[in-house]
Amino acid sequence: MDQHLLSIVLLTPLAGLAVLLLIPAGQKSLIRVWANIAGLAGFLISLPLVFRFHKDLAGFQFQEYFDWIPSLGAHYHVGMDGISLLLVMLTTLMGFIAMLCSWSAVQDRVKGYYAMFLLLQTGMIGVFISLDFFLFYVFWELVLVPMYFIIGIWGGPRKLYAAIKFFLYTLAGSVLMLLGILTLYFQHHAQFGFYTFEIADLMKVSLPMGWQFGSEQWVFWLFFLGFAIKVPMFPFHTWLPDAHVEAPTAGSVILAAVLLKMGTYGFLRFSLPLLPQASIDQTIVQILAVLSIIGIIYGALVSLMQQDWKKLVAYSSVSHLGFCTLGIFSLNPNGIAGSVLQQLNHGISTGMLFMVIGVIYERRHTREIREYGGLAHVMPRFATIFAFAMLSSAGLPLLNGFVGEFTILQGAFEANRIWAAFAVSGLILGAAYLLWLYQRTMLGQITNAKNLVLHDMNLREVAVFLPLIAWAIWIGVYPKPFFEVLRQPVTQIVKRVHPGYFDAQQQAGWQAKAPAPLAGGTVGQALPPANRPLILARNGGVR
Repeated sequence: MDQHLLSIVLLTPLAGLAVLLLIPAGQKSLIRVWANIAGLAGFLISLPLVFRFHKDLAGFQFQEYFDWIPSLGAHYHVGMDGISLLLVMLTTLMGFIAMLCSWSAVQDRVKGYYAMFLLLQTGMIGVFISLDFFLFYVFWELVLVPMYFIIGIWGGPRKLYAAIKFFLYTLAGSVLMLLGILTLYFQHHAQFGFYTFEIADLMKVSLPMGWQFGSEQWVFWLFFLGFAIKVPMFPFHTWLPDAHVEAPTAGSVILAAVLLKMGTYGFLRFSLPLLPQASIDQTIVQILAVLSIIGIIYGALVSLMQQDWKKLVAYSSVSHLGFCTLGIFSLNPNGIAGSVLQQLNHGISTGMLFMVIGVIYERRHTREIREYGGLAHVMPRFATIFAFAMLSSAGLPLLNGFVGEFTILQGAFEANRIWAAFAVSGLILGAAYLLWLYQRTMLGQITNAKNLVLHDMNLREVAVFLPLIAWAIWIGVYPKPFFEVLRQPVTQIVKRVHPGYFDAQQQAGWQAKAPAPLAGGTVGQALPPANRPLILARNGGVR
């Protein structure tokens, strides 16, 4: 089963979609039941990946490889490392939860709605497990289609504008990324005499220094535009608030929790390993760090000014994902491991926040913050779950957000103390806008009579949140298993962009521990680094 486990996980939503198409469109209850069964099956079938994954093995596991289009050098090649594992598990869980929270929210064109979600699930999983660039690009583009229809058909009043803007932005980035892929593709043929889209083969390409900054730098920027728009990084973020505000609740949940991670994943899987010289170019690193910090602060400040509940959470994603990209371009184990963990945390916390908004929107059909106030008096269960999601997103110690943000700040501080100083301000502003949102909507007296008759969350609505609450507490209290899963892939990335990083860390640690020489001699010298054992820290660093 291990030989085809990834394909089974990939094709399960597609199989559910095939059966769904056979159900008559008028059988709405049956469609809902089957779609949720298919979503749950996708999550359950992905669980063996966790139990069969070997955290101490370097490289990719569960690999499958066979020819697809030999004339182009394209293959069906899938595999998984620790980064892929966490993102695939996030995808399968959030996909099921997104469909479950749509049970009563969507009443029209139910069959098409769930069909789009199952197709979207297949595309997202494919992105995270592809080891062939052609296959990766197919899944990358596939994701655009169902998300476009989810926003454009089941969205809000300005749904067509938001859907077209989302599609055009991300398609433009994809085309530029394709130019970068083709550059590597033809350069590989020029050097080795055969065409390939294999990631392992393309890592061997040595790009010639052609233009002012070199070919590798130009290809890096092409990849950057494709991935940065998807994240989205400042200043490519303007499509995101519109897409979030107009998308249905489940669309916002899956967009924030998973789709945005495709951009950060692209940096980790392709930009850094394939283009290591450009990735450590000081000019490039400084530019990307500055853009990340601007995104952190800008997103938080704009969130403070929002009057629309959903738009506030949308801009908070710009701020939180600024932390993720800052961690990546810190180019050290703490920064990269913290970034991946924070991507997971953002999916959990922001997914919960959008579901909270969906619960209240179903009851009042407005997202204006001024329409609420004092909801804790009539909806205590809702207020409790909202408080948990808010504190998780704000990074309260013993919850998931704190671990990721703290680790990223460690990495940023190691790379540049000024980066860390500016990033800390984003944490303070993040707590401010989240606490202010909670105070305006949950606390105080009820001033709007329409809120007096609101009913609290039912058992189905509460149950949707329970897996995410448990996951957030687990990461916050005991993050060790997650860092262990990330240790090998993070180490490989750092070795690729900084071949001497661990040797330098080892040397620095040896010098710090070596006793000072006594007057008149060197009695008590420590063993040289070559004879000292290496102790790997939880995140792949060397102590």
